[in-house]
Amino acid sequence: MITASNVALAYGKRIIFQDVNIKFTPGNCYGLIGANGAGKSTFLKILADQLEPDRGKITKGPGQRIAVLDQDQFAFDEHTVFNTVIMGHKKLYKIMAEREAIYSKADFTEEDGIRSGELETKFGEMKGYEAEAEAAVLLNGLGIPEEMRQKKMKELDGSDKVRVLLAQALFGNPDIPLLDEPTNHLDLKTITWLENFLSRFQNTVIIVSHDRHFLNQVCTHMADIDYGKIQIYVGNYDFWYEAGQLHFRQKKAEIKKTNAKADQLKEFIQRFSSNASKAKQATSRKKLLEKLTIENMPISSRKYPYIVFKPERPCGDVILEINGLSKEIDGVPMFEDLTLTVNKGDKIAFVGTNSLAKTTLFQILSGELAPDKGSFRWGVTIKNAYFPKENNTYFNNEELDLIGWLHQFAPPKEDERFVRGFLGKMLFSGEEALKKTSVLSGGERVRCMLSKMMLLNANALILDEPTNHLDLESITSLNNALMAFPEVVLFASHDHQVVSTVANRVVEITPDGIIDVMMDFDEYLAMKEASLSGENNCTSKC
Repeated sequence: MITASNVALAYGKRIIFQDVNIKFTPGNCYGLIGANGAGKSTFLKILADQLEPDRGKITKGPGQRIAVLDQDQFAFDEHTVFNTVIMGHKKLYKIMAEREAIYSKADFTEEDGIRSGELETKFGEMKGYEAEAEAAVLLNGLGIPEEMRQKKMKELDGSDKVRVLLAQALFGNPDIPLLDEPTNHLDLKTITWLENFLSRFQNTVIIVSHDRHFLNQVCTHMADIDYGKIQIYVGNYDFWYEAGQLHFRQKKAEIKKTNAKADQLKEFIQRFSSNASKAKQATSRKKLLEKLTIENMPISSRKYPYIVFKPERPCGDVILEINGLSKEIDGVPMFEDLTLTVNKGDKIAFVGTNSLAKTTLFQILSGELAPDKGSFRWGVTIKNAYFPKENNTYFNNEELDLIGWLHQFAPPKEDERFVRGFLGKMLFSGEEALKKTSVLSGGERVRCMLSKMMLLNANALILDEPTNHLDLESITSLNNALMAFPEVVLFASHDHQVVSTVANRVVEITPDGIIDVMMDFDEYLAMKEASLSGENNCTSKC
């Protein structure tokens, strides 16, 4: 259990939250949600004693251990993968290190023998003899193979480092794991493993995540940061969203009713206050008016961008034909002899463990990269718009403001007003549209790239991990826009809900070819699971 009592924090005049009084109890998993900048990661740091609030305090049960998902990928570069995981339990690691140091001595003394006995007792009490097996289970589940476990962390790429640090945060059955964006850089298979692990976890868990499906699968409660407060709701993300929308509508109706009542009273008082026969009634209504509490709708920190893709024209009969496409990157095959026909109405989710293969295919289809072999042909009616996973090259001119940046991609005849319209839809209105591209956050860059796609009026969209860096509100808006888009979509995403609600066809890129099926993503996962369990011997390959 961990409790926040009268916690408040502000940066200058900006109040992050105030008078926070909440309790996180064992057996529950809490999703900490709020708009970008609302203070989610900041609150986790306060809970972890990494940041002092302006006032208030954090208390936890006696002897309880808090574990934190470390965000510094370079902090453990000189340690092995295995030791990095064990270091998640600092006391156990300290005992293990002292124990190994004593046993490695050439001149083992009587004092060493006594001390080693004490250490062995503590080691056993802390389940140290099970540590290696537990670390192996976590690393296996998170996709780190056995041959990597004695490597130093600096030898791993960024994605694998994140997986090891997540194993570190989960190691040793911590009483209160604090997990900030634990699904970042994980593929769908590993996310599913993590969902299952956390669903069985018996202690208190507090998670920040932008993955709605993940929050729905693991959370029993939502802790919502908004209006300068943190409010706990029972239920998962979808339940919170529906409850929040209902509360908003009720509050709006209540304020409207109060304002209408106040207007009636004011009108009566104005008409009859000088009328002797009605003066008593007017005075009575004045008293009623004074008792009324006139409220404005509270201003939420949540902002939903308006994302809509409007094709200039419908797709013709020929959309995209891919024949025998092959490509290697640094001598490693991404795909070989890939053949595929895209049809009208297709919304294809490209899946598979090799994210670089999907990115490479999209770069070829968008004209940014040439294939080694094979060919592809877009239909004459097709105009495509590409959203790349990495967008740095689009922001090379850091002296441009957002209006100038987006104007580069607009039709020549369009003026600043036209460009401002698209930026405004993506929450860059007024002075925000004059920001320099050099100061943009990752999420702001993504919104800029989406505004660029919107003004192209394409009828074929190519999107490579478009939800990266976006907050939940922007992801929801993008998800709805892709569902509503009437033409062709080719996309890759680690967001389960986006894939399952948008795709009507799934193409998995494997080392042996592609699996191409006309079904939604959840049906595809069920088919794969049945195949793996022996219920289905499907080996469909194109």
